[in-house]
Amino acid sequence: MGLFSSLSEKITNIFSKLSKHGKLTEKDIKDAMREVRLALLEADVNYLVVKELTNKITEKAVGEQVLKSLTPGQQVIKIVNEELTEIMGGTNQKLAVASNPPTIILMCGLQGAGKTTMCGKLALNLRKQGKKPLLVAGDIYRPAAIEQLQVVAKSINIPVFEKGKQDPVKTSQQAIDYAKQYGFDTVIIDTAGRLQINQELMDELKKIKQSVNPTEILLVVDSMTGQEAVNVSQTFNEQLDITGVILTKLDGDTRGGAALSIKYITQKPIKFCGIGEKMNDLEPFYPDRMASRILGMGDVLSLIEKAQQTVTEEEAKEMERKFRENSFTLDDYLAQYENMNRMGGIQNIIGMLPGMGAIKNLQIDEKMLEKNKAIILSMTKKERDYPDSIKSSQRQRIAKGSGTTVQDVNQLLKQFAQTRELMKQMKNGKMRKFPFKFW
Repeated sequence: MGLFSSLSEKITNIFSKLSKHGKLTEKDIKDAMREVRLALLEADVNYLVVKELTNKITEKAVGEQVLKSLTPGQQVIKIVNEELTEIMGGTNQKLAVASNPPTIILMCGLQGAGKTTMCGKLALNLRKQGKKPLLVAGDIYRPAAIEQLQVVAKSINIPVFEKGKQDPVKTSQQAIDYAKQYGFDTVIIDTAGRLQINQELMDELKKIKQSVNPTEILLVVDSMTGQEAVNVSQTFNEQLDITGVILTKLDGDTRGGAALSIKYITQKPIKFCGIGEKMNDLEPFYPDRMASRILGMGDVLSLIEKAQQTVTEEEAKEMERKFRENSFTLDDYLAQYENMNRMGGIQNIIGMLPGMGAIKNLQIDEKMLEKNKAIILSMTKKERDYPDSIKSSQRQRIAKGSGTTVQDVNQLLKQFAQTRELMKQMKNGKMRKFPFKFW
């Protein structure tokens, strides 16, 4: 289910037990904190962070205000939410922008963290904000590193400045001159990585830093390496004085403790997080939203933002009209599938809904969604507009055309009819619980 689902599940269970108590004693809170401590350590959160976090929560939670409250369990969850948010940095830290363009972003990190791909993702993200980015190939050691950056850049149509195996310091300086000459307002330099930290790598990065005076030095770390990600961040920060961190692979669930530890240990903010393989899968890091997700409260704000990026205002108005008039067709159903895919898939969407992130082993059959899509695409325009009129012989043709069975076609049409019925109920204000699944 994605990042922190097992931690979220454990913490939700701990606090649901607390919430069942009418009143809480100091012992109840300390027992709960012992369980929280264990859950955090299992998620590979740095032990100093665990200690700081649980001490602060305990200190606030055993105060008279909480113990004598009518809803002590909820008060404790509120405190935990605040402290988790604080330890991850409090608020989202935006990228700095140079007062005299171009803004220079130096990207660094170990091999395997996804740094080169992240350069492309960041460039795409900035272009969406109206920037004109230039990528710079500064890794002259790893075989095919320059080609990899070019392939990534071509997929998103962003130019690359490269000078082959030339000294990366000189290439970086020339790239800045080129950017000024051709009106690029942001320069993203992809630098060499190593399998592990060594002084030769650090010295080269220091020379590039000294020669181009970057606006931002962003360290790309693999969140799935857990505590190792924190150690890497600490070393790079000591050597380079980084300005921020980008966490990759934040869509996995294993050892997500890096997200909770890096800010406290390095005192440098996590600015972005990679949440998937696609070039669009980069999000600003919001400590408050991450805390909500860990506590099983969902992340509705991020969900709304994803929806706004995916669906235009006109599309939303048109869908609202169809909803109101109950004129929803199978083409609209298909459009909803596509929108969900662009938002990261239904599994990702469900993980952002309050109370859903911690539901154990919630599996959405993405293959069924693809099957349904194939069925709809095998229909004629008339069949999509008037699915009630589809006869048995047509169902056989549709099944054959989509490589599915008549039973699959029947199931989709039944689901669609139920969805339309649900819309009618909602429109008439007679919403009741339906014993079916939507997708």
